[in-house]
Amino acid sequence: MTPEERQRGEHFGALLRQARGERSMVEVAAAAGVSAETLRKIETGRAPTPAFFTVAALAWALGLSLDDLAAACAEDTDSAGQAMSA
Repeated sequence: MTPEERQRGEHFGALLRQARGERSMVEVAAAAGVSAETLRKIETGRAPTPAFFTVAALAWALGLSLDDLAAACAEDTDSAGQAMSA
């Protein structure tokens, strides 16, 4: 895994944690149809490239738009790329 992939995974996980708010990990995972351990790995960045359908299910369970989620992740990638080239 490259440093960029790791950073992107950590940022994605942070976005999900923020969207989860006070809801428990178990509650959100069950609503999305994934295991709590899968959600834990994604939120901590240990699974930086989750399957599309997992991302879509989590977005739905959290009331997030896939477009907004993708844009937030792309913004982070653009910022990291600019910082590395500076």
